[in-house]
Parts: sequence; structure tokens; C-alpha cells
Amino acid sequence: MQCRTFAIGLGLVTALAMLPTAYAQPADSISEHQIPLGQGALMGSVPGSPLGGSSIERDAHVGERFYDFNGDLSAFEPGDVIRSRTLPYHVLGVPTPLRVVQLLYKTSDAFGAPQANVTSIAIPNNFNGSMVSYHSVYDSLNPEHSPSRAIAGNVSLGTAPVWAETAFFANLLTQGYAVALPDIEGPEARFAVGPEYGRVTLDSLRAAMRSGELAPDVQIAMMGYSGGSIATSWAAAMAPEFAPDVNEHLIGAAMGGVLVAPANNIKYIDGSPVWAGISAMTIVGVSRSIPGFDLTPYLNDYGIRILESVNRASIAEVEGQYGGLRWVDMAKPEYQNPFSIPEFVGAVNSLNIGLQPNPSIPLQIWQSNGGIVEGTIPGEQGLGDGVMLENDVRGLATKYCQAGVTVEYITDPSISHTPGIAKWALVANQWIQPRLEGKAAPNNCGTYPAGTVFAPVEVEPQAQPVDPGPAQGSAALRFA
Repeated sequence: MQCRTFAIGLGLVTALAMLPTAYAQPADSISEHQIPLGQGALMGSVPGSPLGGSSIERDAHVGERFYDFNGDLSAFEPGDVIRSRTLPYHVLGVPTPLRVVQLLYKTSDAFGAPQANVTSIAIPNNFNGSMVSYHSVYDSLNPEHSPSRAIAGNVSLGTAPVWAETAFFANLLTQGYAVALPDIEGPEARFAVGPEYGRVTLDSLRAAMRSGELAPDVQIAMMGYSGGSIATSWAAAMAPEFAPDVNEHLIGAAMGGVLVAPANNIKYIDGSPVWAGISAMTIVGVSRSIPGFDLTPYLNDYGIRILESVNRASIAEVEGQYGGLRWVDMAKPEYQNPFSIPEFVGAVNSLNIGLQPNPSIPLQIWQSNGGIVEGTIPGEQGLGDGVMLENDVRGLATKYCQAGVTVEYITDPSISHTPGIAKWALVANQWIQPRLEGKAAPNNCGTYPAGTVFAPVEVEPQAQPVDPGPAQGSAALRFA
């Protein structure tokens, strides 16, 4: 997969170089952040990264000055721009002619605590006035893997997804649309925390509209797959109440490989040869968000080693590296059922988008269910793509339909989660462009089975401990 990613990235350097006219650095750009190729330093092994996390960075200490803000955030409103810089869009650390404006802006975490975050707006020379907010699947517990750092020239295994995803919105750029890529996990890489993704994304759109780069009547579409779908779905659901000023500019959102009810996904991927390690990443991400959330008292030594091993990891380092990992292997005998732990139950309920308010904008929701190819065996949760569940995604589409939202729901049984992003991106692009042109969105509500009906998960009684046998799979070989 990584070889394919690097090949795509190299091809995109050429493709972006063919955009109309060349990038010229404006006189007011922050030139100290433009570090010539070749001045990057090879960084050593990063603790908490299974594959070491080595990276080449464009003088990270200079670059980090843009991110650091020690002033009084209370002086700013949500979405206010604190500072900005202009730089070329980098792929694999190579600058392209595409101009990018990066904004440090005020936002908040899932509980409203203020923080500063970064969004990157790629602006083609034939900019037509509309913008797409693309939400990356960079899925990482390391802030150094964020889209803004990849775009600025940092090179690592963790930034590879951002380069590859350039292919999925390059057509939008050539058509003249600006593309914004917010760091959807926030400055602390709180992986999988939907409420924070939503706030960060909506405030990034406020910042973009206040940057002076967009017209006051700008039209904005959103799109995201997998981890990016978390930002897309939560931003769409939160916008009417949290950011009505942004919502009036939104003309639609396309999402695929959608995370809906994490309680079900955790059961589905338990023991998966490819996706089991994502549960450990989620536990770490949530522990950075919810005050007092700490599952380590319920874990055995093996479980604690697993969490420590992913503490700074990216999806590129975890996918396929924790095969066979099961909750029962990680937990103390009396906590073999995670749903007997109140903190766990409270967390999965708070992250269930199916329990949240409904969006008011048209949606396209795409989901594949060929997950058996990736080794995830369907259980009581039904078919999925290997990590996301078709029944839950259909349930979300049905919930929105019943609330009067315009929804086009598409199921593709021919493909699994990882390769599915390319197929989704093609479908999403074909849906988004007519929305930006003012054409009515298609609606196929009522043409598919209803799916999951969402309700909060209840705390279950502790079960009598049983011997789960030895830890299994590649995870056990490395950490048991």
C-alpha cells in the first residue's frame, strides 16, 4: 500500500505542476517557513510508533513557531484568524505550483475548552469562488502527521495518506474550486473524537470565510472518507445549532466509509487481522479528550503495552500490524466485557453520531460491505467493509430521511474499506460538482432497508471470567 501511495504522490507533483500558471510566493508570505528541499533532517525513532515513526521534516523547529500561540485566546471569537502564512503545496516534500494559505485560528475541544488549530486552503489560479472542505483520513495520534504539516513539506509515513488523497480532490482544483484541508483532529491529535472533529471543522470554515480569500457569499461543500467522514458527519449534524453562520453557506456533504456507532464497530473488528489495532488507537484518542477517561485500571500488562505502542502512531503504522488483537486479551479477567465498564459505555455513547441532531443540508452517503476480503468476519453486527458497518450507515441514512433530509445512499458490495476510498472519491466528486453548480441533489430515501435504530448503550453486568486462551495473531507475537 505504501509503494502505491508514494507512486501516486510522485504523479501528483507532475499533475499539480500543470495547473494554470505557476505559484509565485506573495510578498507578504511568511518566508521563514519555506525550507528548501534537502534541508530536512532525518528524525529518529518515535516512541509509541510501531514502525519507528521516522520522518524527514522541513526544519520542524522553525515550522512549529507558526503553530505556537501562548497569548490569550479569550480575546478571539471561534473561527477568528490568529495568524496566517502562504506557501506552496508539497507532495512527498516536493513543492508544487499550487498556492496554499494556512490559517492558525481559534477553536475548541469537544468540551468547549479554547485551543488554536490550523487549516490549509489550496487556491488554484483559476479560482471560481466556491470551496470544498476535504477531510483527510490521516488518522493519527501524532500531531506531526496533520495535513497542514504534510502540505508544508514534512515527510513521514504518517503524512503519506495526505499525499495520496491529493488525487481525490485534484479534479476539483483543476475545475477552479478552492480546497480546504483542516487538521480535523485538533492540535492534540484526539483521534476518533467526533464532537471535537465537528467543532474544529466548523471553526475552520469560519476562519476561511474571515481570511479575505473568499467572497462573503461563498458556497461550501464538505467531503470525507473513513476518519474524514467523522469530521464530515459531525460538522453537518452540528452546523445548524453550533455554527448557523457556516450552515447557511453549506450546500451539501459527501461521506463514505462512515463511522456511526463505535460500540458496534469495536465488536465487529475485535480480532480482525487488519483493523483490530484501531480500537487501541481510539482508546488513546478518547483518553486525550474526556476528562478522567482512563481504561488502564481495567487492563492487564499486555493491554497497557498495546496502548503505549500506539500512543504516537498513525493509521499507516497500525493497519495490519495488530492482527488478532482482542479485548479479552488486553483486559483483566473481571473486565472481559468492556460494556461492563461505565466509562467505556459513556464514551461510546458520546461518540455515536446516530444519537445526535440531524443535518439540514443534502447528503450523499456511500458505504461498501466487502470487508470479508480484509479478513473481518461478519458477526451479529452484519456486513461491513472491514471496519465500518453497513447496517449502521443505512440506519443513519434512514434517520436523516425520516427527518426530511435529502439523502442519496449508495451501497457497494464489491469492495472493502481500504481500496474503497478511490471508488468513493469518484462518486463523491460526481455528486459535489452539480451541488456547487446549484443543481438539486438526488434523493433515494425509502429504497433500501432501514438499518440500525439508534439508542444509548446500557452498562452490562460483569460476566463470570473465562479463560480466553493465549493472545492471538501478529499483535501477540510482538507484544505478549
